[in-house]
Amino acid sequence: MRIRTILTALLLTLGVLAVPAPALAAGEPTDPNIEYVGRWSSTYVPQWAGAYLRVGFTGTTVALKQRNAIEFWYSIDGGAYQKKSNVSGTVNLTPTPLANGNHTLLVSYRIVAGSYTGDAIFQGLALGSGQSTYKLAAPAKGVEFVGDSITAGYTATNMSLSAYPWLIGENLKTSHTQIALSGACLRELTAAQSTRGIRCYGLENRYTKLGFQDGSLDWNFGRYQPAVVVVNIGTNDSGHGVNSADFRTGYTNLLRIVREKNPNARILALRIFKGSWAAETRQSVLDRQAAGDAKVSYVDTTGWWDGATMSGDGTHPNDYGHQVLATKLQPFVSAALAS
Repeated sequence: MRIRTILTALLLTLGVLAVPAPALAAGEPTDPNIEYVGRWSSTYVPQWAGAYLRVGFTGTTVALKQRNAIEFWYSIDGGAYQKKSNVSGTVNLTPTPLANGNHTLLVSYRIVAGSYTGDAIFQGLALGSGQSTYKLAAPAKGVEFVGDSITAGYTATNMSLSAYPWLIGENLKTSHTQIALSGACLRELTAAQSTRGIRCYGLENRYTKLGFQDGSLDWNFGRYQPAVVVVNIGTNDSGHGVNSADFRTGYTNLLRIVREKNPNARILALRIFKGSWAAETRQSVLDRQAAGDAKVSYVDTTGWWDGATMSGDGTHPNDYGHQVLATKLQPFVSAALAS
C-alpha cells in the first residue's frame, strides 16, 4: 500500500496521472475558448481599431453581456455583420433561435476615441441551458495594419470592419488587427507645435502602447507576433505642418521600432494613397535596408487612388474605395505572408 501511495504521488508530480480540471466557466471573459485578437486590456477592453473576439458555441442561442451602453458589430457563422447601437445589459444576438448545433461568433466593438464615448468592456456571453463554448482553429499567421483614420475605416459603413485591412485579412483567412486612430499623425505634436493649433497623437511614440491614450501601459509584444506589418501613415502630418526632414526622421524611427518589437515580421511601408511623403517614405525604407533590415520594403501606390469615385470627402475611402484598395494591396500582403 505504501509503495502504491508513493507511486501515485510521483505520477501526480510528473503530470502523468490526470487530475480532474475545474469546471469551465463557459462564456466568461476568462473562458480559454474565447480568442482575443489585437490589443485587449486585462479588463477585457479592446484598444485601437480592428480588435475583435471569436469563439465557437453550441446550441441555439447566444447573448453578449455589457455593463453600460456601447456600439458593436457581430457575425454568427460567418454571416453578414450586424450592428447593435447604444445597447447594454444582456444583449440577445439570436432573436430568432439558430438550428441546434455548433456555431461561430465574432464580435468587434466601436473603439472609444475622440468625441465618441461608451463602455467597451466585454463581460462575457450568456448561453442557454446545456450550451457550451469551444475553441476555433486559429490562423497560424497574422497581419497588423498601422495607420490613421484611413486604416481605421472612418466614414466606411462598418468602420474598421469595412476597411481595406479587415477585407484583406478576411480574404486571406489570417488573423488581423488595425493599430489605427482617426486623426493620428506619424509625429507626436503638441498644440503649440502644430500649425493647426491642435495636438496630434503620434504613432511613432504610441505604437508600443496598449492603447493610444495618454498614460497607456506598454504593450506586451509577447502576446502575439504578426507575420506582416503594414504601415500607412502621414496624411495628417501634412495638415499639421510637419517638414520633410522631421517626417523622414520620424518614419525611419517608426520602422526601427516596429522591427525591434517584431523581429521576424515582413514590414511593408506604403506610399500614402494621396501621394504625400512618397520620397521621404521610400528613403526611410532605404535607410533601414542600409542598416541591415532585409525584411522591410516600400510599396508604391501610385495610381491606386481616385478621390472622385473612391471617397465622399476626397480623403477617406468609401466602401467602394476600401474594396479597390484591398484588391490592389492584397497581392503584396499575400506575397509577404508566403515569404
